[in-house]
Amino acid sequence: MKSNLIFNVYVPTRILFGCGELEKLATESLPGKKAMVVISSGTSMKKFGYLDRVLSLLGRNGVETVVYDKILPNPIRAHVMEASGICRAEGCDFVVGLGGGSSIDSAKAIAVMARNDGDYWDYVDAGSGKGKTVLGALPVVAIPTTAGTGTEADPWAVITNEELHEKIGFGGDFSFPALSIVDPELMVSVPPRFTALQGFDAFFHASEGYIANCSSPVSDLYALEAIRLLAKYLPEAVNNGSNIKARTKVALASTLAGLVESTSSCTSEHSLEHAMSAFCPELPHGAGLIAISDAYFSAFRADSVKRYMKMAEAMTGHPSSGPGDFLGALRRMQTACGVDELKLSDWGVKKEDFPAMVQNARSTMGGLFEFDPRPLSDEEILEIYRTSYK
Repeated sequence: MKSNLIFNVYVPTRILFGCGELEKLATESLPGKKAMVVISSGTSMKKFGYLDRVLSLLGRNGVETVVYDKILPNPIRAHVMEASGICRAEGCDFVVGLGGGSSIDSAKAIAVMARNDGDYWDYVDAGSGKGKTVLGALPVVAIPTTAGTGTEADPWAVITNEELHEKIGFGGDFSFPALSIVDPELMVSVPPRFTALQGFDAFFHASEGYIANCSSPVSDLYALEAIRLLAKYLPEAVNNGSNIKARTKVALASTLAGLVESTSSCTSEHSLEHAMSAFCPELPHGAGLIAISDAYFSAFRADSVKRYMKMAEAMTGHPSSGPGDFLGALRRMQTACGVDELKLSDWGVKKEDFPAMVQNARSTMGGLFEFDPRPLSDEEILEIYRTSYK
């Protein structure tokens, strides 16, 4: 962190956190009277009754609803455009994202395109996007049923242009949720494997934000507490999903990590993963991050010594003697969560695509490289991919 202490904080989202808080959806002041409710194409929102419950609560609050249920795990531009057209035609005046990060990110992007003409990629400001000015967006209500992305507390929406293999995070002041309801009771149904993958996404939001060269005293507070909570409670949430205390602590860590994204930034680890899952859409974001994490953080061990030691101390509760303690704690945490032997090849990642992925990471999410502790060369990025491959 620079010695000349200058930073700003702007997080306009109202967050309701805690078990049972979803019920307040029936009584809270909402930003409109007709909502598009965005969910994934999977079955969990209907199977566990979350969709019906949300529709009922909105109805009790005098809100009409339209449901869009096609969102993919790595959401795509085509669905954003289709849903925003329906949103306009139906006269919806706000958007509810219900589910994981893919649904909430999509809700943000849909809210943008419900208020702006043209194509979503006209407004994206990276890759082949045209960077046009966004002229407002519909309000968004975020209701996460997973703990990982922290998108309920930040403005970012990660959407893939499936035709161009560009997976890009985009947003601004216009895309912060107006209201977020984080109810850990909705997360008890998440299977162990996904609990781990999502939890590590939150962990890397926090740890990347902590080593980022734009970190601030405020983001540091959020980051270290998120790291501490995840190291302590994520293994328990993975191995005993009915433990509501563990679920609550992990949900809190995820929201704190989202606040890190609003007050600091991810670093290029996310750029590298976005490139992989742009080429291989079946690759879960958290799995990609876990797979490259050891090689990625090893690359900066000599550049952020004190910060690695602080993260190690947050994870272990013991004094650290060097940056290797953080790497060791990270490996032990992955083992405890059963994700220490992930194979990128299981999701179709191919070694021969690595050079193209390096260039994709640079061209689509190049801005995050600017926040690294030091510049990475293309050869170093290639070596991170190679070292991580199984």
